[in-house]
Amino acid sequence: MAKVIATINLKGGVGKSTMTAALAEFMAGMFGKSVLLIDLDPQTNLTTMMIGTEHWHELNNSGRTLKALFEQALDSQAPKFDIDDAIQRNVSPLAKLAGIDLLASSLDMIEISEEVAAWQYDEPDSLQPLLVLKEAVDTVRDHYDYILIDCPPNMGIITRNGLMLADAYVIPTIPDVLSTYGIPQIQKRVRMFSEKTGHHVQALGLIITKYRANTNLHRNTIQRLQNAVLDYDALPAAERKLIERPPNVIPYWIPEATDIAAAAEFFDFGTLKNRYGGGKKVDDLRDLTSHVMTNVEIYT
Repeated sequence: MAKVIATINLKGGVGKSTMTAALAEFMAGMFGKSVLLIDLDPQTNLTTMMIGTEHWHELNNSGRTLKALFEQALDSQAPKFDIDDAIQRNVSPLAKLAGIDLLASSLDMIEISEEVAAWQYDEPDSLQPLLVLKEAVDTVRDHYDYILIDCPPNMGIITRNGLMLADAYVIPTIPDVLSTYGIPQIQKRVRMFSEKTGHHVQALGLIITKYRANTNLHRNTIQRLQNAVLDYDALPAAERKLIERPPNVIPYWIPEATDIAAAAEFFDFGTLKNRYGGGKKVDDLRDLTSHVMTNVEIYT
């Protein structure tokens, strides 16, 4: 059965969708894994990265995005959502790279999320509004090695649908004050979600993105994040029980680079090395992907 990993950050612009796509492409291209991408973010960045805007418009107009899944859950008279028809196969723009499928997002997910939130408000003791995605994806989960969920930049009802499916989560972040500010809030909200639903979601750590080695702020921020973990681990056991353990910093930092930014374009670069700039950048992305896969297998 597939291991499911959600990518979350409360701040946009941290490279969350690009990192989710990179993890999928390296899982498939470097490690031979089959991957399902689920784009829950109404900005649709991951979707258009993988299939382009023209194909996305076709899916949106024909009711084959995740908007249609949530519409069906809200209205029994809505058209039936066919997950096998909605899943787009072998979606990477790299023609030679197979093994990645996609459930596409829609700009209309913003409106749908408000309706699902209202449903939960009307039935506060019911888990059903949180199970819409899980119940659909569980029917195809055995077809994949990994499922990656690109969550919206909030902890709303759609993100919580992703968490209900997920075994674990990662937090992509730029190592600066604004991008890391919401990390404790993410941990707190995930913990509260787990306590309410009884579904544990394992924190796999922080993925450092857009790292600038020549910037004191970035180096100091990473050191602060690493020290927070060391300080926590040095506390007596009784004190550790009272506070949240800070997330580990995954020890492969992805630099700010024109090549990686350009990877968000829907274009056949030919190879993973061409798409992500080659050299150390590709080595780090490969090692990052291996680290994430190993840890999700160990800790979930």
